[in-house]
Amino acid sequence: MVQHRSGIPNLTDQPGFDWENPPKNSTEALALVLDVPADFEPDEKYSYSNTNYLLISEIINKVLGYSNFQYIKEEILTPLGLKHTFGSIHDVNMDDVMSGYYVGLEPDFKHIDAGMVATAEDVGTFVRALNDGSLLNDNEQAIYSSIYLYGHSGWVLGHQSIARYHEDIDTVVVEFVNTTGGTPLVPLFDTQGGTTVMVSDVVYDRIVRILRR
Repeated sequence: MVQHRSGIPNLTDQPGFDWENPPKNSTEALALVLDVPADFEPDEKYSYSNTNYLLISEIINKVLGYSNFQYIKEEILTPLGLKHTFGSIHDVNMDDVMSGYYVGLEPDFKHIDAGMVATAEDVGTFVRALNDGSLLNDNEQAIYSSIYLYGHSGWVLGHQSIARYHEDIDTVVVEFVNTTGGTPLVPLFDTQGGTTVMVSDVVYDRIVRILRR
């Protein structure tokens, strides 16, 4: 599930999912994919699925016996001094949250609870710690590197982000963008999240090239 090779359907791709009014809890979210056939046999190929992350969270909660965010706070946020990372949009002052838009739509989507919220500075600190070995011990580092990349890219309605450590220049570059969507001029270059996600990838790469000069 961590590598998105489970074949479990993506709940946000289901007909009943509404980004503007997402499921209120994990039970409602999982109901969207209950009895939906698998996309493919486990480990047959890669296909991103938010359901994987939801199920992993539920497993962690059950094993711990308490909220996985509490564990994250105790084991990661507090040791790294990340005071501006939160478990939900409901835990922050909405006036401090960057507005989020989708091309062609008028509303501001920043109110949507899509998971954890953090500042660019906190994300940068976390990504550096993940890469320099100060967060995980040797065994944890070996497990993590065998299944996952040391960085992040992703989007939700109205927001997208990229965060990666570049060892050759010893620099973490974090990019937050508050717009998603848009129809590609050329279908070949279509990408999940729309044209703005594709453009953000290009801008990010150019920023890194400038820093390398």
